Amino acid sequence: MSEKLARHNGPSHAVSPESSSIHPMGESCWADLGENLASRFLRSCRQAGRRSKVADSTGMDLTGRELLLRTLLVRRLLRRHVLREDEKNVGILLPPCVPAVLVNAALTVDRRVVVNLNYTLTSDLLNEGCLAPAGIRHVITSQKMLERFPLQLDAQLVLLEQLREKLTAADKLLAYFQAYWLPLPVLRRLLRVHQIQPDDLMTIIFTSGSTGRPKGAMLTHGNIASNIEAFEQVLSFRPTDVLVGVLPFFHSFGYTVTLWTVLSLEPKGIYHTSPLEPRAIGDLCRQHRATILISTPTFLRNYLRRCEPEDFKTLDLIILGAEAMPRDLADAFEQKFGIRPVEGYGTTELSPVVSVNVPPHRAIPGREAGLREGTVGRPLPGIWAKVLDEQTGQELPPGQQGMLWIRGPNVMKGYLNQPEQTAQVLQNGWYKTGDLAILDPEGFIRITGRRSRFSKIGGEMVPHLRIEEALQQVLHLQEEEGPRVAVTGLPHPTKGEQLVVLHTGLTQPPEEICRLLAQAGLPPLWIPSPENFRQVASIPVLATGKLDLRSLNQLARHIFCISEGHGAD
Repeated sequence: MSEKLARHNGPSHAVSPESSSIHPMGESCWADLGENLASRFLRSCRQAGRRSKVADSTGMDLTGRELLLRTLLVRRLLRRHVLREDEKNVGILLPPCVPAVLVNAALTVDRRVVVNLNYTLTSDLLNEGCLAPAGIRHVITSQKMLERFPLQLDAQLVLLEQLREKLTAADKLLAYFQAYWLPLPVLRRLLRVHQIQPDDLMTIIFTSGSTGRPKGAMLTHGNIASNIEAFEQVLSFRPTDVLVGVLPFFHSFGYTVTLWTVLSLEPKGIYHTSPLEPRAIGDLCRQHRATILISTPTFLRNYLRRCEPEDFKTLDLIILGAEAMPRDLADAFEQKFGIRPVEGYGTTELSPVVSVNVPPHRAIPGREAGLREGTVGRPLPGIWAKVLDEQTGQELPPGQQGMLWIRGPNVMKGYLNQPEQTAQVLQNGWYKTGDLAILDPEGFIRITGRRSRFSKIGGEMVPHLRIEEALQQVLHLQEEEGPRVAVTGLPHPTKGEQLVVLHTGLTQPPEEICRLLAQAGLPPLWIPSPENFRQVASIPVLATGKLDLRSLNQLARHIFCISEGHGAD
């Protein structure tokens, strides 16, 4: 089913295959995707022709034909000097930039499985958690990357700088002929991309590890292609669109939305190596007249503080994911830049996009826009959502909170070499997200929290996120960069669990803060004990800016001298 996708021509809703509840935006029929992404990439480059297709903040700027030419050169060099014919999984250790785009494209048209590695992890975690399970023998990187991240990896490192020196005049001549003159049907067969099947593995993306050890989500060509197709069906992409790529390609949103949406559709992609450098990103957006930005609330706060209105003057669509969008952030951003961000939702295991809010000016003509602030939008065409009671497993009616399950062509093949972990989250084609949510009658999804972000105190489920939001309000931290406070749960001898607040500095004593929380209406069980506030140097976060829940809980355990064997967050 991974090669099929629902299509719809008007405002309609699909019905869950196993119930009568109304959930997604699309119809319940599936349509053939046709071309695979490698083939689409070849066609997209040819169609772009002399139009700028990809650029980055180093000054690299390639037209469609140039992108195809250089991709074929990289593929040729890798096949001749690096990769064996039977070598399937290949690692990449590069930030978002044009060279990283070229390597990803080259490996995909060579029918390899791409594994973009998280360079913010330790060498041990990369070796034991990623390279060994995936059987990776070669990692393609650069000298600059290794100087910035001096990792010791159990694989042969291939430096792009050294690979470039092996180019010959014959390589350039042949690649030029293939990119510019060879008919597309012939080129497809020459590269054998026509042999790629929807169920063939395209990439392994290791989960962020926010709640534990990274797991390798196996995503197929059908998974990624269906997600891009569905995304395109609800958002009006234009040839003049310029999509900003600052999320790393080891992040599923970066890989699918800012990399392969650009490579397979009409928008141009512009890239910068880090989402944490707002001035460079502002300059890049202004220079290339960016129109679409995919980001997270954490990063957007930095842009709000350090970018100028002129930088984002041409932005037409901002979609935020990974964490909830605070209303004050949306208000402040709209006031300064004249554009209001909207929220979407997805997970690595779902390729990743599940739902998105669609502003009216971006809706496909004749179709319902679908925008409801405070929600993450409605499911994309062909994707079903349902909410189940955690105790009984029964499907809940609209308006009731439960565990969110998703079904569609975007659901991963499974976790790499982890059948037990796969069985825990995949049941009859449905994926258990681990997120608690409410569906309204119109199918909009409201994420209310992660199951792992609750503590059970006195028999009641206490949400960490709600407490953090209340702390930010009483401490007036809305405009701060990055997290200043975070809540986790630790074991308690009589109550089951206790709330712990880690912070980087408070303007008021904990006793006064607790009093203010009570005045704000928080139930007594939701108010941490003043003795459980602890100052730390920084709150641990992942590369996406999202809280690193595992490290957060480990830090709290260390502070309170509680061993790993006694409960978990």
